[in-house]
Amino acid sequence: MVQIGVAGLSFITTLQGPMAEIRSTMDMVMERAARMASRAEDVPADQETEQRGMRLVAEFLDGKISGLAELVQQEAPSDQMAVRRGMAKALIRNIVLPRDELLMERNLAAISGLQALAGPSGEMDATCGELKQILDQYSQHKDQVKQQLEDAMRAQLAQKLQEQTGEAMNQSAIDPTMHPQFREEWARAKSDLNEQYTQALDQRKELLQQRFS
Repeated sequence: MVQIGVAGLSFITTLQGPMAEIRSTMDMVMERAARMASRAEDVPADQETEQRGMRLVAEFLDGKISGLAELVQQEAPSDQMAVRRGMAKALIRNIVLPRDELLMERNLAAISGLQALAGPSGEMDATCGELKQILDQYSQHKDQVKQQLEDAMRAQLAQKLQEQTGEAMNQSAIDPTMHPQFREEWARAKSDLNEQYTQALDQRKELLQQRFS
C-alpha cells in the first residue's frame, strides 16, 4: 500500500483549490449555454418565420432578389402569413427621412415592395402616395431652408467685412457653411424639420403596419 506523507497531502490540498475553481467556472459556462439553448427553443415558430421574411427584405433592398409577393407564394401555406408579416415590418422600418439620393431610392424600393405585397388596394396606394409626397417634400424643403440660411448668412458676413475694411465684398466669394454660426443654426433648423416630417411619416407608417397586422 502506498502511503502519502504530510508533504504530499499538503501538495494535493493546494491543487484542489484551483481545480475546484475550474470545475465551478465550467459548471457556470455549461449552465449559461443551457439557458441560451432553452431561450432559443422558446422562440415561437411564427417569429422565426417572420424573421425569414425580414431577411428576404434585406436581400430585396440590396438588389439581390426581386418579386417579394412571388416569394411569399413559394412558402408553405402555413408560413405565408408570417413571412408576409415579417416582410411588411422590415419594409416599413426601412422607410426613413432621406439623407441622400441612395437612401431615397431605398425608400421608394420599400414602398413599391409594400404595394406589391398588398396587391390591388386603393387605400394602400393612397397611403403610399402620401409617403412619397412627404419624402419628396422633405428633400425639397430641406434644400430650400439650407439655401435661405446660406444666403442670409452670406449677406450678413459680407456686410460685416465691408464695415471692417470699408470695401464692398463679392458675396459669391464667401462660403457661409464654414462659419460656426451657420453650422449651429443649420443644425437647429434641420432638427426642427426632421421632427416635423418624422411625425408625418410615422403616422402613415402606422397605418401601413395596421394593414399587415
